[in-house]
Amino acid sequence: MNDPVFADSPISRCAYYRRTCGLPAGIHPGVGRIVVKAGVVGAITMPARLGQRVRDDMLFRSCPLGPVVAHIRSRRWTFLCRPDVPDDLRLFAELFRLDVSIVPFGSEIALPSPDDARAACRAWVVPPRDTFRPSGAVIIDYIRTCAARQSVR
Repeated sequence: MNDPVFADSPISRCAYYRRTCGLPAGIHPGVGRIVVKAGVVGAITMPARLGQRVRDDMLFRSCPLGPVVAHIRSRRWTFLCRPDVPDDLRLFAELFRLDVSIVPFGSEIALPSPDDARAACRAWVVPPRDTFRPSGAVIIDYIRTCAARQSVR
């Protein structure tokens, strides 16, 4: 993604996401915002502070990380993952109490675009390099672990 050919326009960035990363991305006409619909790709969004702890814990335990998007203004991170999280009301309630949400099927997931860098909207914390995305269930386990550790302090 650091190749200047793929970093100069929403169209070329979208092509990179599609070809190299296996993300079925599209561009909103006139806006330049790159999005992917949740379905083939899953996503879990959380406050940036929790996201940092989850990322650090995953790295510490040698768990492979997938792409992570920072939403700069809202101070939230979105972990892209496999869409394998069960549709469970108790799980959603548990995550809601932690200010964590699973992006619903069919919703749009905004990905960083060259236009975002200038507007300070979205940036990659962990950029996609290939088609790998971790299990959403694994990310939820790390969220639970990090949240439990935080509440003990």
